[in-house]
Amino acid sequence: MIQTVIFDMDGVIVDTEPVHHYAYHEHFKELNIDVTPEMYASYTGNSTRNIFQKLKERFDLQEDVENLILRKRHLFNEAFDTKEDLFLIEGVEDLIKDLHKNGIQLILASSASKTTIERVFNRFDLHQYFTHKVSGEDFPKSKPHPAIFEHAASLSFASKESCIVIEDSTNGIQASVSAGIFCVGYNSFHSKDQDLSKANTVVQHFNELNFEIIRDLN
Repeated sequence: MIQTVIFDMDGVIVDTEPVHHYAYHEHFKELNIDVTPEMYASYTGNSTRNIFQKLKERFDLQEDVENLILRKRHLFNEAFDTKEDLFLIEGVEDLIKDLHKNGIQLILASSASKTTIERVFNRFDLHQYFTHKVSGEDFPKSKPHPAIFEHAASLSFASKESCIVIEDSTNGIQASVSAGIFCVGYNSFHSKDQDLSKANTVVQHFNELNFEIIRDLN
């Protein structure tokens, strides 16, 4: 029986990808580097630190990784605070409330920074539902490395076998699979460039999930 649900955030709880896309590409312009759409898509699920480590090596950037991260986060926070059309993914709030009401433990495991996680959780009043929030910035390797999900599962009140992950990215699903945790792939509009084939099951909308369905998965 499933007792813990581990949620990814970007693309699963809230779609901050357009804000990230804007911030990254503004920064790429400032750095005068040509990051192709294919290259950018391949970084989905990676932490900001890992992305800039890869970009620094690929484009031989002279800037320090820490400064690159700070600049991108400044651009993101500026856009996040002024963007009015930022909403939770359709149906996810009802699912979160249903699971919480029925005693399912909820844990966030996101590649996003702690600052971004706090911004999202404060804006949409989500703190009350989650026992733990795990940020990818605390791990040297990003998804598809399983470390973030292994750690999230270690925070569960139950065994790893009683956990599931909800993910929408190729890298996130691979991380869940590598961690040995049952994975629900969320096939959203924003996942169109992602490969969900390794997920144990795939849903198109969160109205396909509820407490009873999730409890009996795995």
